[in-house]
Amino acid sequence: MTAENDENKVKEYDIYKDSYFRYLGYANEVGESFRLLIPLSLVKLSYVVASCYVVADSVDKGYLMWKKPTLDQETKYRQTAIATTDTLIWQGLASVAIPGFTINRICWMTNQILKKFRRLPTAIRSWSVVAVGLGRDRKSV
Repeated sequence: MTAENDENKVKEYDIYKDSYFRYLGYANEVGESFRLLIPLSLVKLSYVVASCYVVADSVDKGYLMWKKPTLDQETKYRQTAIATTDTLIWQGLASVAIPGFTINRICWMTNQILKKFRRLPTAIRSWSVVAVGLGRDRKSV
């Protein structure tokens, strides 16, 4: 494919990447950041929201693959399964599991360090942990 063909190619709109809907995939990161200040049920709900985003994106990618014309039905089933599974695994790790675990540990460690400053008011310590959790690098957003 030449550079001219790349320029003439129309980019297909992806609601899961090209709209504000994509921020639902970050819900668990916000939940983890606020863990000290909100009920555990809300933290869990943030994981449900992020996981629903991942499942919806995976189903969408499978459906888009299903709509593509292929040579035979077996190839269509295989390509659809691969597209769905690939998106589910990739998004599950990249949007939910790895960031959630990382922010959880960073916030926990920050809280442990700040607890050593006994004169630091609890509210300042808690909000500092939230700020650290929310303040990680967002270049990819």
